[in-house]
Amino acid sequence: MALTKTPVCDFGKKAEEFKLKSIDNKLISLEDIKGEKATLIMFICNHCPYVKAVIKDLAKDCNDLKNDGVNTVAIMSNDTKNYPDDSFENMVKFAKENNFNSINYVIDETQEIAKKYNAVCTPDFFGYNKHLELQYRGRYRELRDLKPIINGNSDLKIAMKMITQTQKGPDEQIPSMGCNIKWKQQIK
Repeated sequence: MALTKTPVCDFGKKAEEFKLKSIDNKLISLEDIKGEKATLIMFICNHCPYVKAVIKDLAKDCNDLKNDGVNTVAIMSNDTKNYPDDSFENMVKFAKENNFNSINYVIDETQEIAKKYNAVCTPDFFGYNKHLELQYRGRYRELRDLKPIINGNSDLKIAMKMITQTQKGPDEQIPSMGCNIKWKQQIK
């Protein structure tokens, strides 16, 4: 597990199109999941300890944000051959265990979408306004020894609520950190 931090938010960058298979065996596109007021695109996986540390609270926040006009998609881009815990079957179980009621969980088997977004770690959050312009690329909340520091709403929830109200994200953002994306080995 290589600890990786996300780059600084590239404010205004447009969301990249995608069409990926969901755990419901449906193809989901960016247009399908676009929120009325905001859209949250996150790169996660099933096995990462950083994701596991926050996933129950994160799912609850996403369910709450749905009521504010925020739609959410979670994209799993890891190499499932070398990381079988992240297999499609395990994605289905993971979503069920963690109450992904309002999160569309999709698989990026080719890793093309993770590359388009320049996703670097799990979790990696991309918060967009209603025009699909990037406004947040920060952390979920502070972690200490892989335990969430609970002191009010998460950084992510605060940022996404701000985006729904003003269409702008916070100027100050603390990078997300987690395990690096497990890229497939390129055959030469």
